[in-house]
Amino acid sequence: MSLFWGNRTVGILRYALCTKSWSTRHSARIWNPYRNFSDRKYAKTHEWIQVKDDVGTVGISKHAAEELGEVVFVDLPEKGIEVEANSTFGAVESVKAASDVYSPVSGQVLDINTKLQEDPSLINKDSLGEGWLIKLKIRNPQELDKLMDETEYLQKNQG
Repeated sequence: MSLFWGNRTVGILRYALCTKSWSTRHSARIWNPYRNFSDRKYAKTHEWIQVKDDVGTVGISKHAAEELGEVVFVDLPEKGIEVEANSTFGAVESVKAASDVYSPVSGQVLDINTKLQEDPSLINKDSLGEGWLIKLKIRNPQELDKLMDETEYLQKNQG
């Protein structure tokens, strides 16, 4: 009986994996696990930017958050200021160290993550989501071409 259920389970899984609706949505994840599904770009200084229209959301990478340790304070700029690519716009302090944060592109600060003032540990909990730092109106979209995609960034910072 267990052999029958074992073969049936394999058959059900094979069907699920080979049906057109499932395989067209998920086949890239099965056949190419290293494919880049993220639309984020990364700077060498460990900041990421995710762009929608001409607004970029900026944060620090998961790797940087792990290296920093428990984040206890975040210093962010005021809304409306202009920042240049590769220039400092704030700082992140942890129990281990303090680190400047650099803008991956040039633009005007449209918004800051005020939640970080109350709970800086959001960076540790979700650095790629709720732990974002600022939103920028991008001035020069060509600067995005100089940044790494997620695959390049992860390969460079593994280990």
